[in-house]
Amino acid sequence: MSWLTITTVPRNSRNAASTTGPGRQRISGAGYRHGVRASRLVSLLLLLQTRGRMTAQELADALEVSVRTVYRDVDSLGAAGVPVYADRGPAGGYQLLEGYRTRLTGLTAPEAEALFLAGMPGPAADLGLGPVVAAAELKLLAALPGELADRGGRARQRFHLDAPGWFRHPEPTPHLAALARAVWEDRLVEMRYRRWRAPREVTRVVAPLGVVLKAGRWYLVARCDDQVRTYRVGAVLDVGVTDERHERPADFDLADYWREWTERYERDVYRDRARIRLTVAALEFMPYVFPPEMSRGARAAAGEPGPDGWLETTVPIESVKHAHTELLKLGAEVEVLEPAELRERLAATAHALARLYPAAPDTPAGAAGSPATPAHPGP
Repeated sequence: MSWLTITTVPRNSRNAASTTGPGRQRISGAGYRHGVRASRLVSLLLLLQTRGRMTAQELADALEVSVRTVYRDVDSLGAAGVPVYADRGPAGGYQLLEGYRTRLTGLTAPEAEALFLAGMPGPAADLGLGPVVAAAELKLLAALPGELADRGGRARQRFHLDAPGWFRHPEPTPHLAALARAVWEDRLVEMRYRRWRAPREVTRVVAPLGVVLKAGRWYLVARCDDQVRTYRVGAVLDVGVTDERHERPADFDLADYWREWTERYERDVYRDRARIRLTVAALEFMPYVFPPEMSRGARAAAGEPGPDGWLETTVPIESVKHAHTELLKLGAEVEVLEPAELRERLAATAHALARLYPAAPDTPAGAAGSPATPAHPGP
């Protein structure tokens, strides 16, 4: 494998790089602009090679330039002998002559560093690709020039990705590799799945479209009964990959679907509201112990505190049961005003606790159950 680095030297010697001392180099503004344009031309060429036909607007969006700049760059590629041509009409665009391939694949130092950062050993191992990723990195290191190989290794030693949240052990996903293989091969899967509502265990035949790692948990995105749905891989009890293939929707984009699904999930999961009164200290403590959506909502709706240091607000809740568990974290510095069912649940818990832990005669009122606000955010 050969690696090619392109250097452009302006014709005008006044714009060329000039040395300012041993081992130092000063690059003029014109020289820098020529270098940026050369890099952009290479990127445009590689986009057409990897993606096929692209419109001028799609190229402009990918390169973050104007459409007029794309027109000029395409003309420059054509003048340099690159067989790029345009198709007119609504379905038209630029593309390379079929069969044309460029060997212009040289890496810059930042690109080499980013490539090594992209190799995630933990998730790759979960997918059954750990040895493959390790072998690919060894081949890449062997092919890179010495300086770029060193920079890639330094990046791996200085940056590390640890996806799961604090105090959360990795969720067992024994069927992840089989599901990933089905995704890659577009094969239908018959899977037994455990869900929250009855019946708890169901069997479904699904068409896998992708897998997603979110906060240390793996999810399967699949089509079932003409609907695209999301399944937690850790809840999959059994998997049978069939020999039957399915046709992947041409317009399906996994990243777009996941972004829309997560936004909808976060918006819909907190369907109810609870009206509460609490101390200023409890409000400040909420971000450390509450889900972000609950904490943000409570702080946004908070009124001005009264002379006693208490204030009223509304907090988004998933359900009465969920809110009961969460609000107990604030101890005696929160009072539920509405809904009545939630207030009654907390009152019953408070009475039960009082029977278990009767207050000593010298215990100050309100001392028990008060949240201790940390001096700084911790894990």
